[in-house]
Amino acid sequence: MVTKDAALYAIIEPVVTAMGFELWGLDYLAQGKHSKLMIYIDSPDGISVDDCASVSRQVSGVLDVEDPISGNYSLEVSSPGLDRPLYTLDHFSRFSGHVVQLKLRTAFDGRRKFQGRLAGIDGDEVLLHIDSEEYCFPIESIDQARVVPQYDD
Repeated sequence: MVTKDAALYAIIEPVVTAMGFELWGLDYLAQGKHSKLMIYIDSPDGISVDDCASVSRQVSGVLDVEDPISGNYSLEVSSPGLDRPLYTLDHFSRFSGHVVQLKLRTAFDGRRKFQGRLAGIDGDEVLLHIDSEEYCFPIESIDQARVVPQYDD
């Protein structure tokens, strides 16, 4: 997790947890006047629009007081969805067996994007099966990861 994201996580996570939700993750996209803070919340019972609105109000109040982001930004709160992003080793472990897309920070074997079946974790490495091969990617080498929804016909 990038330093700015880690600082935001430390501020936001206690608020979300106190409201009975799991802070699945967050993404801060610094783009001048169009910066965006995306917060993903989860719950075993699912997430409603009202849940997102409640969390948004609470988090917005805390961020106004703490003021960790200089300048203007928009705050968006949502569920992680079916194509949920994966941030932590726990996330990769929980979604073992699912198809995922990975984007690496730097190229490996001449490419940065991989898609395959998640085989779990080994220490701090994510194991990915692609065709008949298994790849091991250190978690710090992964820039983005998402579950690829599989629909039954």
